[in-house]
Amino acid sequence: MIQRPLRIGTRGSPMALAQTGMVRDRIVAANPGLETELVVVTTVADKILDRPLSEIGGKGLFTKELEQALFAGEIDVAVHSMKDVETWLPEGLVIACILERDDPRDAFLSTTASGFAELPAGARVGTSSLRRAAQVLMRRPDLRIVPFRGNANTRMRKLEAGECEATLLALAGLQRLGMEGVARSVLSVEEMLPAVAQGALGIECREGDADIRALLAPIACQTTTIAVGAERALLAELDGSCRTPIAALARIDGDALHLDGLLFLPDGSAHWAASRSGAVADAERIGREAGAELKAKAGDTYARHLQ
Repeated sequence: MIQRPLRIGTRGSPMALAQTGMVRDRIVAANPGLETELVVVTTVADKILDRPLSEIGGKGLFTKELEQALFAGEIDVAVHSMKDVETWLPEGLVIACILERDDPRDAFLSTTASGFAELPAGARVGTSSLRRAAQVLMRRPDLRIVPFRGNANTRMRKLEAGECEATLLALAGLQRLGMEGVARSVLSVEEMLPAVAQGALGIECREGDADIRALLAPIACQTTTIAVGAERALLAELDGSCRTPIAALARIDGDALHLDGLLFLPDGSAHWAASRSGAVADAERIGREAGAELKAKAGDTYARHLQ
């Protein structure tokens, strides 16, 4: 037990504060008597809201300043949505704990429709996620994608103002905000495969901080850690970034793991699928092999997209 408050770094968005509060409560419940301090860190992703992440540097923009605060000793841990964590961490930092995963599915929001089938031809879908956009266009190439960023309340206001006819948000995020009631429907993973690690929260710290890692160990979920590890191994094999539409979901049943992965061109005009099953003990290998299969199937088409 450390002899001072545990300094927990977080972004300042309503979503980040809500989920960091959840994490803090679990840490304290597992370590009675521990005092904590929330330290709000503003990231580039919080400052630039008028452009897609793929245009301004990728999902590392959600984590860079928090990682700098860890290196500087200003915070002890940083709480992240694991889907926002870059494929490779800076040397000296680790994801010390991944909590039990919440629902990984996407929610469909609209003022006029309960699902994609009810949207008229040419309807606008607001999203800045290449993964979501590619899957929308794959199934409904007649729809139009319009850039859409901001927190959940901001996106709801834009939707109600008529800037688009529908938008998509992670169900887990809405649930953490107590806003799941705004969803018109929840999309099956067959209709919209989630982002890698969607629904999972991770806690990052300095690799050598044994006392901090001991505080976090009781709240780690082994099943989620294994599933997310398989998904991130797939992502790493594809050199995945925010300009690459990739979706993956690993599910565990007893000692068996099943992984589904999809790779897309951004306009949804082509996609490649891979499914792998095996022992939980081989989770990362299953992820790497699924990623290699996707890369081989996409071949030169995918390589040209990365250039």
